Amino acid sequence: MPRKEKKKRNKEYKRQPTLYKGRLEITRSGMGFVVVEGLEKDVIIRPNDFNKAFHGDLVRVEVTKGDAKSGRMQGVIVQVIERKQKQFVGVVEVNRDFAFFIPDTTKPIPDFFIPANLLHGAKDGQKVIAQIVAWEKNDKRPRGEVVEVVTPEKEADLAMKEILIQQGFPLSFTDEVMEESSRIPDLISKTEIKKRRDMRDTLTFTIDPVDAKDFDDAISYNKLKNGHLEIGVHIADVSFYIDEDSALDVSAYERATSVYLPDRVVPMLPERISNELCSLRPHEDKLTYSCVFQINAKGEIKDCWMGRTVIHSNHRFTYEDVQEIIETGTGLYDKEVLHLNEIARKFRAKRMKEGAINFSSQEVRFKLDEKGTPIGVVIKESKESHQLIEELMLLANRMVAERVSKIKLSDKPIPFPYRIHDQPDEEKLIPFVEFAKKYGYHFSTKSPDDIAKSFNDMLSRVQGLPEQRVLEQMGIRTMAKAVYTSKNIGHYGLGFEHYCHFTSPIRRYPDILVHRVLTTILDNDPKADKKIEQKCIHSSERERAAMEAERAANKYKQVEFMKQFLGDEFDAVISGVASFGFWAETVDQKCEGLISATSLLDYDDFVYHEAEYALIGKRSGWAFRIGDTVKIKVVAANLSKRQLDYEWIMDIGFKGASISTRKNKR
Repeated sequence: MPRKEKKKRNKEYKRQPTLYKGRLEITRSGMGFVVVEGLEKDVIIRPNDFNKAFHGDLVRVEVTKGDAKSGRMQGVIVQVIERKQKQFVGVVEVNRDFAFFIPDTTKPIPDFFIPANLLHGAKDGQKVIAQIVAWEKNDKRPRGEVVEVVTPEKEADLAMKEILIQQGFPLSFTDEVMEESSRIPDLISKTEIKKRRDMRDTLTFTIDPVDAKDFDDAISYNKLKNGHLEIGVHIADVSFYIDEDSALDVSAYERATSVYLPDRVVPMLPERISNELCSLRPHEDKLTYSCVFQINAKGEIKDCWMGRTVIHSNHRFTYEDVQEIIETGTGLYDKEVLHLNEIARKFRAKRMKEGAINFSSQEVRFKLDEKGTPIGVVIKESKESHQLIEELMLLANRMVAERVSKIKLSDKPIPFPYRIHDQPDEEKLIPFVEFAKKYGYHFSTKSPDDIAKSFNDMLSRVQGLPEQRVLEQMGIRTMAKAVYTSKNIGHYGLGFEHYCHFTSPIRRYPDILVHRVLTTILDNDPKADKKIEQKCIHSSERERAAMEAERAANKYKQVEFMKQFLGDEFDAVISGVASFGFWAETVDQKCEGLISATSLLDYDDFVYHEAEYALIGKRSGWAFRIGDTVKIKVVAANLSKRQLDYEWIMDIGFKGASISTRKNKR
C-alpha cells in the first residue's frame, strides 16, 4: 500500500468515534452520567446531549472529550437502545383538538403531545398514566397516548402502579401477547404424551402459599421394589408453550420476573399461561420438566433422571396444611409427607455441614381490606413445611447445574445461566465482625468456610433476642448479591459448586433459559446461545428492579398503615444510624421511621461514630446504637415521600432518657 494512502487510512481510523454502552443516570441537578461496565469512571453527559434518552435508559454514548486512560470522559448519547420506563404518571392539559401530558417526575422529561383521539376520555387537569407511541427524529417532544385515567379514590392503586412504572414494569400485556397466549390449545395431544415419561399414576401433590394461583412445582412420592424412595421434582414446562423469539417470549424476557407487591402480583406471563395452562392444578394432566431422584434409607441420592414428563396432581396442599401434618403426625398422605420431611431434614443438615449459611429472616406481610388498605401486619417465619419444599427445589437446581457443567462445546463449557454468589467482601465484613463482637458473637475470618461457620453460630444463638433482626439484616448486607452469569464461580451462601434456577419458569425468565439449554443436551444436540451472558445481565438487572419495587411498595403500605397511629407511642429497635439521625423499627408492626438528629438537640449534640454504628452525645456520652431498644412516637406519615417520622420518647428512668440509651462504656 502506498505510504500516502496508508497515512490517510490511519487518519480515518483515528477519527473513528469511541462508543460505549451503558445506563444513563440523571442527577437532581440535571447532569447525566452513563455507567459503563468495566470503566472506572462514568461518562459525563450534559443536559443538551441526552438526545431523547431518559433516566435509567440503556444507551450508546459517543465520547467527545477525554479518554478512558485519563478517566474524565464527556460524551453525547447517540442511541437509545432500551427504555427503562415505557409508561409515565402525570397530568393532561387539554385544548380543543389536542393535549399535552406533563410527567410527574423530578427527572428531565419533555411534555408529550397527545392527539384528541388518543386521550381516551381524559379531561383537562386529570391525573393519568400515559405512554409514548412515537417520537419522530425532528420532533422536540414525543407523541403519547393516555393508558388510564386515575380518579382520587384510586390514589393507593396509583402509588403501586407508579412504583412499577418507575422500575420499568409494564402494567399490562400488549394485544399481540394476549392474542398469542389465547391461541395456545388447552388439550394435551396424545402424540406429545408419548414423547414423555408418563408419571400420571404416581402420587403427586403441590405445596404452596394459601393465596397462590400459579403452582409451578409439584412433588411425587413412590416406593420402589429395590427399597429406594423415588422423589420427583416436577416443574411446569413453560418452554414447551413459549416459542423462542415469539411475542410471548420477547415480553417475558423484557420483564424477566414477576413482581410481588403487598396488594398484587404483576406476572411475567399472562394469566392464561401462569394460572391455567402451566399451573400444576390438582386433578388435571399437566406437562412438566422433571428431576426424579432415587434415594436410599440413609438419604443418599443413588440415581437422578432428568427429562420431560406428564403428571396428574392428586392434591393441593397449603404450607399450613403440611405444617399441621408435621406437628401432629396425622392428615391426608401423612406417611408420605412425614417421610419427605425426614429426607429434607437430612438434606438440610448435610448442606449446613458442607458450608451453607442459614439465613432465614422473617417475612413481613400486610393484612389488607377489600380496597387494599392495610389493616394489620402478619409476620411469617420459615417453618419445616417451607424447608421441605426449599430443600427439594435446591436439590433439583443443583443437580441440573451439575449435569450441564459437564457438557462441552468445542472444548469449552456450554453457555449457561448459572446462579452465582461470591464470597463476602472484606471491606463490608470487618466492620460487621467488630459490631457482632459487641454482642458476644465472635467470627473467624481465616477462610470462607470459617466465615460461614461463624455466621451459622451467630444465627442460631441470636434467635429470639432483641438484636436478632438487626444482626440478620446487617449480616445479609455484608454478603455479595447473587446474580445470573455464564461465568460460574459457585454459590457461596448455599455452599454449592454448581447452581442454577430451574424450578420457577412461570415467574423467572432465567429458568426458561435453563430449560431450553437442558433440552438441547437431553436431545443430544447441545447448542450454544451466544447471547446468554447478555440475557443474564438483563435478568439480574430486572431482578434488582423488582426488589426495588417491592421495597418501595412495602414502605408505602407501612406509611399508609401507620397514618392511623399519629401521636401514638411504640416500642422499637434502632435499625440504622447516620449523621442526620437514626432509624427505628417498631417491634410489633415492623414499620421503620426516622428520628432526626435535630429532634435530639434538646438533650445533647449527637455526633455520628461510624465504627460504633452509633450517634453519641458530646456532653452526656449517651449513645444510640444499632440494635438498641427505644420508645418512639409517630409524628408524621408522608405517603408521597413514602416516609415515616418518629420522635424519641424518654423514660423517667434516666432524666427522661430511654434505659437503652446508656453511657458509652462499650
